[in-house]
Amino acid sequence: MPIRVRFAPSPTGVLHIGSVRTALFNWLFARHNGGEFLLRIEDTDKLRSTYENTKLIFEILEWLCIDWDGNPVIQSERLERHKEVAFELVNLGKAYYCYCSSEELALKKEKALKSGMQYKYDGTCREKIGKIEGKTPVIRLKTNFDGDTTVHDMVQGEVTVKNSQLDDLVLLRSDGSPTYMLSVVVDDHDMDITHVIRGDDHLTNTFRQLQIYEACGWKAPDFGHIPLIYGPDGAKLSKRHGAASARDYQGLGYLPETIFNYLLRLGWSHGDDEIISRMDAIRWFDFDNVGKSPSRFDMMKLQNLNAHYIKERDNKSLLDYIIPFLGCEISDIQQGNILKGMNSLKEREKTAVGLAMSARIYISAPDTFDEPCQKYSSKIHLSLLEKVVHIIDEMDPLVEESLCNSVKLLAEKNNIKLVEIAQAMRGALCGKLTSPSVFEIIEILEKEESIKRIRSFINHFETRF
Repeated sequence: MPIRVRFAPSPTGVLHIGSVRTALFNWLFARHNGGEFLLRIEDTDKLRSTYENTKLIFEILEWLCIDWDGNPVIQSERLERHKEVAFELVNLGKAYYCYCSSEELALKKEKALKSGMQYKYDGTCREKIGKIEGKTPVIRLKTNFDGDTTVHDMVQGEVTVKNSQLDDLVLLRSDGSPTYMLSVVVDDHDMDITHVIRGDDHLTNTFRQLQIYEACGWKAPDFGHIPLIYGPDGAKLSKRHGAASARDYQGLGYLPETIFNYLLRLGWSHGDDEIISRMDAIRWFDFDNVGKSPSRFDMMKLQNLNAHYIKERDNKSLLDYIIPFLGCEISDIQQGNILKGMNSLKEREKTAVGLAMSARIYISAPDTFDEPCQKYSSKIHLSLLEKVVHIIDEMDPLVEESLCNSVKLLAEKNNIKLVEIAQAMRGALCGKLTSPSVFEIIEILEKEESIKRIRSFINHFETRF
């Protein structure tokens, strides 16, 4: 039977970056083995599931080019099938109606806790037969308490629990809605899932779900439980570590190839390889090299990896990617100018957001000048800028190297360092003192725009004298 795996997110919240890694590992396992990767939306919690979160799941997977086979399965559309299995188990004597009220169960739980014992349902209704008029029951599984259950986990190895530690879990609630435990097992069986790959926080669920498989007489899939992702402080990765949802990282300016590569290496390795292409990932991925220990999310490593992929990207593709981060419409001429300066811009930036901010020098003149620029607004600096304007105006053609040589001569004649004049020019052109080569910027902006910006700087500060 061909390998079939599934990614089954719940749209009760935004898609967590850890869930994206789970999707990635499932996808790679399927593609490496020539199998199928299926998508199931577990939206049975109608109060908290939203259309927006469902849409976001599709968008993030598409952004990362994690494609799925066939149409997504919508779990809420399968509720009748889930109920059917629960009632069938009752008919087979593998499940039973439980009439214990929530108040009774709460008292039992409180008593157990006071005794220092772990609470589990005591089976009060286990041997009762038939329905009680006027009461709405839940359906509970008749768990097999004899012996042990062992999971031969692809990541964790052999893990065993005594069945006596389990309880008669609820399959169908009193309102007729199936529980997560039942729905997951039924859906995985009906979808012919061969391998369930998920976070290790689900490992305890697996022992209970295996009881449902056994009661139904179904072959259980193989399991692989991946360690969770932690923040630098060793706590479970959350918003307080900077970002937790996949959309957050997209909004912060990380490229999809960066997230793909980083999540791949977060808990899986291939020798000392750090930069791994999509094709190599598919070729190399297996569970022998998935670690058992939790991985720590390192923002510095993520930024450095993103800087690598920014440098590697084709300039036109990179321009298209940063346009939404610019926050304004740009003309064909402005796009052309950004492309001309892109090689220098992308050498300096680690995110698409930073790259977009730097690229704004080719879109509009600065409307403010940051405080460090004022250091280069003295009379002598303004006088030198006037001479730079004259050099630019006289130069034809306006070429970066020639302009640099001319300004260097100007600096020597005035017994001043070249960097002094260059920083004054940079402040005038960009409104800040960090940018690519100021001479390259002038060549790209051309005479009229460069002169206009420098004169604006002069006019802004000369009124003080």
